[in-house]
Amino acid sequence: MSWSTKIFAYCERAGDPAFWAEPFNAISNVAFLTAALVAAIQLAWSGTGSRRIMEWLLIALVFVIGVGSFLFHTYATRWASVADTAPIGIFMIGYLGYAMRRYLGAPYLAVIAGLGVFLLAMRAAEGIPCQPGLLPITLAAGRPCFNGSLGYVPALAALLLIGAALVVRGHGAGWPVLIAGGVFAISLTLRTVDFEVCGASSFLGRARGTHAAWHVMNALLLYILLVAAIRHGRREPALQP
Repeated sequence: MSWSTKIFAYCERAGDPAFWAEPFNAISNVAFLTAALVAAIQLAWSGTGSRRIMEWLLIALVFVIGVGSFLFHTYATRWASVADTAPIGIFMIGYLGYAMRRYLGAPYLAVIAGLGVFLLAMRAAEGIPCQPGLLPITLAAGRPCFNGSLGYVPALAALLLIGAALVVRGHGAGWPVLIAGGVFAISLTLRTVDFEVCGASSFLGRARGTHAAWHVMNALLLYILLVAAIRHGRREPALQP
């Protein structure tokens, strides 16, 4: 299969290979750029921005996520799919490691082990089969189980577990991370039902689905996580090796 092979993965595109076949999905990526820009301004104004390398890297990743997603929802090719998914994967792994170290104060070996378990959980989740009648329209469209959303479930679980642990500890990042998990649960649902509601989501003469809403909710999720990092992740716990 060529890197230029077209991928018809979402309701809005249907079978149209045109560059602007997914205008809502493409333009909604402005939400990621906005989240990154606002977070960058907040970090710059925090008075500690020059020493916050990890936070700047997380902000840069959110910007790249927006660009990569825009490329996929316009070009819709295999190479664009990599540009879309790779930054998302890097952010998930990077923020999980950041949260374990900066918020929970886990030793480096524990962080490495936790990331390994997370990667294994993602692989296992992607391989979970679906009942044939569970999402019939998605199945008929040739899409994977739960429209490929199962691979994100370990990230949702990590947000909820870490958020809950931080709330119990009274850590300032606890509620933001827990709220981010709630937002992610909503956005993941929107991603999953994209094809199921396709026929009922017509706007301006074309079915739109719910993928653009997934983008907007995820931008909110990432912004919450960035703000948590800016406000509560300034240094590693002094007593940890």
